[in-house]
Formats: sequence, structure tokens, C-alpha cells
Amino acid sequence: MHTSRPCLASRRIVLSSPQSLVVESPAPEGMRLTGVWFRLTVLYLLAMIVLQGLGGDAAIADALYAMQGHQWALRHHELTEGWVHGGGRRLVAGMFLGLIAFTLFAWRRPAFAAWRRGLVVLLGSVLASVAIVAGTKYSLAMDCPWSLAAYGGSLPHIGLFEARPLDLPRNSCFPAAHASSGFAWVALYFFFAATRPRWRHAGLAVGLALGTVFALSQELRGAHFLSHDLTSLMICWTIALAAHLVFNRSGAA
Repeated sequence: MHTSRPCLASRRIVLSSPQSLVVESPAPEGMRLTGVWFRLTVLYLLAMIVLQGLGGDAAIADALYAMQGHQWALRHHELTEGWVHGGGRRLVAGMFLGLIAFTLFAWRRPAFAAWRRGLVVLLGSVLASVAIVAGTKYSLAMDCPWSLAAYGGSLPHIGLFEARPLDLPRNSCFPAAHASSGFAWVALYFFFAATRPRWRHAGLAVGLALGTVFALSQELRGAHFLSHDLTSLMICWTIALAAHLVFNRSGAA
């Protein structure tokens, strides 16, 4: 008995239907990364509302202060001040000098020609992140927890968007500069995305780990609130992403 077979032309129509084309077409890299940045920005703003607007910063600082016997016992501790703060600054300075040396080396070796642009973008991104956080910090008058009356200091708490009395000393504690020297290395994610994609998550982990250790140490010392450190992370991630999109579009991220 003769049986009819499905028409091949109809199969081609199904395969080439608009729905299948939409599924198979990936979003442009820039659009996808911008979408990720937008979602992270929304999360950051929500976190800032909780931390600065609803007292989350104070609640965390209260717990850390009480844990140390209602004093900043770790402010001058060898681990936090010596190893993490002082040693951390030397570590990231060494990393940056090493990156400069490797960039110069790559420029003289044809085998590393494909890495040259990425290395320059990485250098610029790390430097810009640290510089912009530092510039923002010194342009805003915000106190460290250890300066506030609630934590053994003498100053009242003045919010980021509150008017500051002119007779108060001008401190500069927002955002967190030391944390930014670690978080700036999240730019490794984009460097490896353009050169060695399999390593990109390891690069991201390096930046997040460094920044988190620096941030936690400074919070334990009474030098910063959590919102200060999250702001530094957001600035560093934004600069790294912008540098990648503008100067190094060829990599997959």
C-alpha cells in the first residue's frame, strides 16, 4: 500500500519560520552586557535604599561594633591594619606594576600581539577605577563609622543627601578607596573574555575576592559602611564594562 510522506518543503517552512529564527539569533554582545549592567544597577539602588535609607548600614555597623566589645578593637590590629590594609596596598601596587611589565613584554613579542589591546584596556580600566573612586571620595564629605558619636567618635551621622553643617570637619569616606583597589580587578573578566574566554570567570573571581577581603577588613576596623564598598564595586564594574564595550568589542563575554 502506498503511504504518503510529509512534504519536504513544509519541513523547510517550519525550520525557517520566524519563531525559529528568533530563537537561533543571539543578542548582540553590547546589548546583552548592557542589560546585565542595568539589572545590577537596579539591585545596587535597592541595596542603597535598604542600607542608607532604611538603616541597614547602621545595623551592620552596630553588630560589628558590639562584637568587638563596643569599640573598634580591630582598627589597629596587625591583621586588618597591617596585613590587609598595608599589605593589600602593596599587593595591588605590585600587581599593577607587573601588568605594566607584562604589557611592555607583550608589545615586543609577536606571539602576544592578540593580547596587546586587551592589556592596554585592562591597564586603563584598573587605573581609571581607582582614580574615579578616589576623586569621588575626596569630593564628598562623608564620615567613617569610627568618627561618629554612635561608635566612639564625636560627630553626628549626616546622610549622603543631607546638608552638612559648615562647622563640622570634612572627612572623606565614601566610596571606599581601599576596596576599589581590589574591585578594580573585575576588569580581568573582560580581558579574558577577549583573549582566553575560559578564564573569564576566574578573572572575575580574583577581582571580587580581593575587593571583598579589603572591604570586610575595613568594615571591621570601622573605616567604612557596607554601602561605601558596594558603591566602589558598582563604579569599578561600570568602568570595566564601558572600557570593554568601547575599546574591545571583539571578545565574547
